[in-house]
Amino acid sequence: MTSIRRALLVRLLLGLVAVAALATLATYIETRREIGELFDLQLKQLAYSTRIDDLLRGRAMGPAPQEGRRVAGVSEIVTQIWDRDGVLVYWSQPGAGLPVAVTEGYSDVRHDGRNWRVYTHVSGDHAVQVAHAIDERRELAAQAALRTLLPMAMLIPVFGLLIWYAVGHGLRPLESMSNAVAARRPDAMSPLSERDLPRELRPLAASLNALLARLDEAIGAQRRFTSEAAHELRTPLAALALQVGEVERASDGARAAAIADLKLGLARTSRLVEQLLTMARLEPEGLIRNSSRVDLVAIAKEAIVARIPVAESRSIDLGCTETANVSVQGDAANLETLLANLLDNALRYTPTGGRIDVSITEDGGGALLTVADTGPGIPAAARERVFERFHREPSPDDATLGVGSGLGLSIVRRIADAHGATVTLDSGADGKGLVVRVRFPP
Repeated sequence: MTSIRRALLVRLLLGLVAVAALATLATYIETRREIGELFDLQLKQLAYSTRIDDLLRGRAMGPAPQEGRRVAGVSEIVTQIWDRDGVLVYWSQPGAGLPVAVTEGYSDVRHDGRNWRVYTHVSGDHAVQVAHAIDERRELAAQAALRTLLPMAMLIPVFGLLIWYAVGHGLRPLESMSNAVAARRPDAMSPLSERDLPRELRPLAASLNALLARLDEAIGAQRRFTSEAAHELRTPLAALALQVGEVERASDGARAAAIADLKLGLARTSRLVEQLLTMARLEPEGLIRNSSRVDLVAIAKEAIVARIPVAESRSIDLGCTETANVSVQGDAANLETLLANLLDNALRYTPTGGRIDVSITEDGGGALLTVADTGPGIPAAARERVFERFHREPSPDDATLGVGSGLGLSIVRRIADAHGATVTLDSGADGKGLVVRVRFPP
């Protein structure tokens, strides 16, 4: 499990080490430059202040210098004097013998595996050359840079402890919020207090409170649904019990009618349970389990074919009047349920010899599904109420098909909302019948 405190500690310490390394590098480069300028100035001053005659009189000419001899660890400045014939007449370090052209000014030479910085000053018949090893300059610069890095390196553990404490102190409000949420009862949906919270935690608290509000609403809806479902199931179950008793008491001649009533009651109860299960499955907001491109025409044809026997038994003309090659993005199973409920409602309310037309057209880049029937329609004042759960409008064929569950249009709206579609109810031609339009977005 990732720890915020550990991650911040590691990243901040790595950043600190990187800054220290860059500071050391910058110090080394700047120190080497300054030391170089300082030694260059010193070489020039020494060259100008050297008394050639005094050096030549005070020291007898020794043997010729040994070329190629390296003097390790030289820490003093090398001085040598040349005459006009190019003869080395004086040297301060035996065996140095730096081969430098006798030209006024600074020059860099490499001799015997070492780089030297040389300043040459021509005075009369002699040339004075003063030299210093460049590697000694770099060593001095490196030592200065390390002296800069050492205190910072010693303070890194202290910085680590300070960062650990500071991050822990900063995360304390988050831990308090976590403990407050963990200590809540499962049914506690009151909002979290945002008082005295740091600015960075207020969006999190606001999101949690919004989630709690949605959960409270969802749990309340589930409770209301359960209560209403229990109430709605109580009546058909009681009716079934009475019908079973009637079957038991009926004579041979009346038993067939009693059994027919019992079958009708079982069908109604089965339909109600099926609708309740569908509503329970659709209860989560925006439920789309398997989203894909769905062919509405294919779904409509399958739904119509499945209901042709019921339509023919009541001489209802059921079919498609217009189809367009359109598809929508959504859950195919839910869209099948939507169309099935629209057709079942139309069949229930359309009288014998009526007509039900289904059309699928393109509408502004989206799809428009229309189901129109020649039933009694729905008064304008009741068109919004029919989307409420368990609200029923009386049907002339309740005695034949059984009283509806009052969940069909509620299920239709829930599925439409999940797909971003809108459902509208209008009157049919000449103010008769009902036209249901479901508009899907592009």
